[in-house]
Amino acid sequence: MPIIEPLLNENRIFHPSVRFAEDASISSMSVYHTLCQEAAQDSSGFWARLAREQLYWKKAFTKVLDESNAPFYKWFEDGITNVAYNCLDRHIENGHGDKTAIIFESDDGKIKRYSYHALYLRVCKVANGLRSMGIGKGDRVVIYMPVSVEAVIAMQACARIGAIHSVVFAGFSARSLYERIVDLEAVLIITADEQVRGGKSLSLKAIVDEALSMDRRQLACHVLVYQRTGAEINWHPTRDSWFHELEAKQVDICEPEWVGAEHPLFVLYTSGSTGKPKGVQHATAGYLLWSIVTMKWVFDIKANDIFWCTADIGWITGHSYGVYGPLAAGTTTFLFEGTPTYPDAGRFWDIIARHKISIFYTAPTVIRSLIKATNTDETIHPYRYDLSSLRLLGSVGEPINPEAWMWYYQQVGRERCPIVDTFWQTETGGHMIAPLPGATPLVPGSCTLPLPGIVAAIVDEFGHDLAAGQGGILVIKRPWPAMIRTLWGDPERFKQVYFPEELGGRFYLAGDGAICSKETGYFMITGRVDDLLNVSGHRMGTMEIESVLVAHPLVAEAAVVSRPDEITGEAIVAFVVLKRACPNGEEAQRLANTLREWVGKELSLIAKPKEIRFGDNLPKTRSGKIMRRLLRALARGEPITQDTSTLDNPTVLEQLKHAQ
Repeated sequence: MPIIEPLLNENRIFHPSVRFAEDASISSMSVYHTLCQEAAQDSSGFWARLAREQLYWKKAFTKVLDESNAPFYKWFEDGITNVAYNCLDRHIENGHGDKTAIIFESDDGKIKRYSYHALYLRVCKVANGLRSMGIGKGDRVVIYMPVSVEAVIAMQACARIGAIHSVVFAGFSARSLYERIVDLEAVLIITADEQVRGGKSLSLKAIVDEALSMDRRQLACHVLVYQRTGAEINWHPTRDSWFHELEAKQVDICEPEWVGAEHPLFVLYTSGSTGKPKGVQHATAGYLLWSIVTMKWVFDIKANDIFWCTADIGWITGHSYGVYGPLAAGTTTFLFEGTPTYPDAGRFWDIIARHKISIFYTAPTVIRSLIKATNTDETIHPYRYDLSSLRLLGSVGEPINPEAWMWYYQQVGRERCPIVDTFWQTETGGHMIAPLPGATPLVPGSCTLPLPGIVAAIVDEFGHDLAAGQGGILVIKRPWPAMIRTLWGDPERFKQVYFPEELGGRFYLAGDGAICSKETGYFMITGRVDDLLNVSGHRMGTMEIESVLVAHPLVAEAAVVSRPDEITGEAIVAFVVLKRACPNGEEAQRLANTLREWVGKELSLIAKPKEIRFGDNLPKTRSGKIMRRLLRALARGEPITQDTSTLDNPTVLEQLKHAQ
């Protein structure tokens, strides 16, 4: 089960500096424990206080938590609000309209800045444009765009009129996009002619066209195109419209659609171990509340901060801490279109130096790749850049190994910036277990303690609590406002996946293994307990990749597992049986490359297997069950110590040892 083994004997502890603690919103462990006690003694009062303090309500709520139809919890359900109003209007009304809301840098280094007022005007125009197309409350809009100001405007415009958006990562294939469009019954796709990353262009509009061509039912779906590069694209006059032309025709005042607190804000798809992606549905008020609170607690956000979350907007991290959290908290968020290695691997450090970034939030896979680059090119070492503006660092997406943590702390933070190692998921909406930088002593490799109001525990497979020091299954015992409400169109699967009967149907199952230190009570995440892979912080189901491989005309059967990787956290290893004789030598290498490209095209570039191993068969029991534990051992180069007497074909193990 473990992907990164927890180092329970880690004895390096880094306490918050006196100066940082003095200015922090939560300045000591005493304050932390007081908040935890408040939440434990009066949970409803605790969450109600935060909701009244942090959100603008058009109509105040009188109900806090409705548990009558658990696990379909409802929060603040009779309250009425609007997310875009909370992110834009209220800051302008409070006299902060001239404050910079977004700094955007494109792949080629061009920079745009938008104040809250300027962003508000564009959001209003686009929202009016959507209304002119007949789109309104409850309609689903798919956003398939590069990281851009226009993508943020599209998200906020949907929220303003009560439309439900679903952002699809612009690295997903036409097939993946099509599946999401159909599942949502989307009425509009907002895309771009092209995206530009690392000096290379990719036609997003062409992928949208391909996705829509797969639809035999001819869904009534319009396409709105942001002109990013001006590249030549195919145009369907009855279906396609230009983003800029629609915006230009509108007035810059748009009354918000005031919606109930439980109105769906967005649906974001995450991989499922059964192959079909899961449409995670988040509600308006609870999600936004936790985004703001965690910005203030975990990132200790200040009025003059320039906050950079490096995640793509297509992932939950980009939603919560690239768009909604920063804007709702009234801070300046930085958006970057490109990659960390173009034109060289010093790009991130150069950006921090030029834009005076004060809070930097990235993934361990990025840190590890930049460590590797620094080892081969001293000229792009962080010490070559002025990183004095940094005051806080963050890590997200997967457990960070202690040595990468130390490099991050010493080389980037210069031993003065706390690191908030955050555990959370698409389904949780925001941070669940994370340090509070002005209070929590830091231990490399540990996400430390649950946030106030989050009742985390480690249990066995029957839901029984385990003692500290014992590894088990991470669960959340009490609901919280930002939690997933359901899976779009599939409430039964929601209950089965997240509130399984094996655990009594009463605990939220995170799907991760964890262990709690006897000495500190700190949590350490040990990896996925199901068949999901975590590559560079992106979760994918093994079944998705296997299904794509088997769809290739040459492939008869495939099984996918993972092995640890020093850069990406986990690497994908595919075991493949062809419809013809098992290849070897150059032919095997050529076929492996062909299948990698196939997976990249049909699913996503991040889903491409790092290794492909060919065999005449897969290791199976006599009943036909694939012995995946043996494949995991082979992928990791471990000796086969398990009993293989039940295998129908034990000789295949030797054949599958060799990678391509």
